[in-house]
Amino acid sequence: QVQLLESGGGAVQAGGSLRLSCQASGAPKYSIEIYTMAWFRQAPGKEREGVAAMTDFGTRMTYADSVKGRFTISRDNDKNTLFLQMDSLRPEDTGMYYCAADKMYPGLDLRYTLWGQGTQVTVSS
Repeated sequence: QVQLLESGGGAVQAGGSLRLSCQASGAPKYSIEIYTMAWFRQAPGKEREGVAAMTDFGTRMTYADSVKGRFTISRDNDKNTLFLQMDSLRPEDTGMYYCAADKMYPGLDLRYTLWGQGTQVTVSS
């Protein structure tokens, strides 16, 4: 059974950077179950929203307008690991960040099959 485990969250000041990682364990390399991997976030009292998504070789990639030019999604398929490089962080980027995976390409829609437990990101002004 594939499990997703996020890491790399923390507390930073506005303008700082963080790099999140998501390890997909229990899946062979290039498994269809993790064809698409994505990052979502949820701030207190708000709905979960999509941040960025990509297919295994990056043929399809989507970013939320709010993070374009500041965040970069990438993957290491040999290690079944997804990354999110977050630069120029803002207080409004604060929230729990979740990794998700699916056999299809839901993009930034919530219709993903697999979800991690999340890692907290806090940006202070």
